[in-house]
Amino acid sequence: MSQKKVVLAFSGGLDTSFCVPYLMEKGYEVHTLFVNTGGVSREKCHQIEKRALGLGAKQHWQVDAQQMLWEEIITPLVWGNSKYQGQYPLLCADRYLIVKESIKLCQQLNTNIVAHGCTGMGNDQVRFDISIKALGEYTILSPIRDIQQQVKDVRHYEIEYLQEKGFKTSTEHKKYSINENLLGVTISGSEIDQWQEPQDDTYVLTNHYHDFPEESLKLRIEFKQGQAVAINGEPKTGVEVMQYLNKILGQYGVGRSIYTGDTVIGLKGRIVFEAPALFGLLKAHQAIEEVVLTQWQNQFKPQVADKWTELVYKGFYFDPLCNDLYQFLASTQQHVNGSVELLVYAGQLQVVAVNSPSLLVSKDASYAQTASWGIEEAVGFIQLYGNSTATWAKVMQEQDGAA
Repeated sequence: MSQKKVVLAFSGGLDTSFCVPYLMEKGYEVHTLFVNTGGVSREKCHQIEKRALGLGAKQHWQVDAQQMLWEEIITPLVWGNSKYQGQYPLLCADRYLIVKESIKLCQQLNTNIVAHGCTGMGNDQVRFDISIKALGEYTILSPIRDIQQQVKDVRHYEIEYLQEKGFKTSTEHKKYSINENLLGVTISGSEIDQWQEPQDDTYVLTNHYHDFPEESLKLRIEFKQGQAVAINGEPKTGVEVMQYLNKILGQYGVGRSIYTGDTVIGLKGRIVFEAPALFGLLKAHQAIEEVVLTQWQNQFKPQVADKWTELVYKGFYFDPLCNDLYQFLASTQQHVNGSVELLVYAGQLQVVAVNSPSLLVSKDASYAQTASWGIEEAVGFIQLYGNSTATWAKVMQEQDGAA
């Protein structure tokens, strides 16, 4: 194993830009890797490559992981119909693909050293480090955490360090920290961190309510084994589904929310997020699934989905339990086939029609309308079904009377 080569997960921002010359100064040959999980234009990808090489990277690598994100993260997330703490739809989960691709590149370059630009104050450091350790024996370098032990104003230190080495940096203070991928966008900083009302310029994917289209919209989403495969009769790949729904549902303000909850590191966190496509898919998928699965499947599956979601949020995507739960979710989707029609208006989604060859609808009975059993059978069922409660009531009455 080479002791000099290091694979650096690179985004082109200030933190990972600082990491390149910092690691070189420590004697490493730096190979930067940008994993594109969506929300990045070709021009931006080119700028990231140019930035990495300009900073001195030996070689820059790029992987388009959008379809991988659809298959390995978005699909089971939709299958589960679950959000972390009932609020947050795991927009952070692309980090695991970044780690996986970083390890692949380490193997290709015959090195066991991997680096990231995570700070010591957030959740991502947990996700990166646990995932790397789950995938093998690798040395983890984290330059930002290193300098945080030495200086208080890390951003100022990074800027000065880069400028002293002759690299241009933007001294503009960004009001918000924005992270975008195929799942959606997360926004933090400024008044969001201060638990105040987010300003109108916070949002990226969704329109302000003043700009919602006047006319409502109908969408028909077709599913095959729980995966969306077409919209309004037009076949689409998973990436195309997300791109289309993010754009069209974003116009109506769908999927905009504020998450406040418990972070991995024990602090209360607050972020604004936008996930138009994901909210649309969750709504449509739940509508078709709940009439295809049995009563017991519908009751038990949320427990599995919630645990899968918790594991992914907290850094344990590569734990074997996460895969065990994935396999269970996949097994429930064999007959989730058909279409769902959504009515979209003013930030709202309403399911107006469901069609599937697997709908669990009896030909001989309809709820509250017709039945394939007689009155005596119904009365007998109720008597047995409520027998425990009726027995309890009788015993208590006898005790009270005796007293």
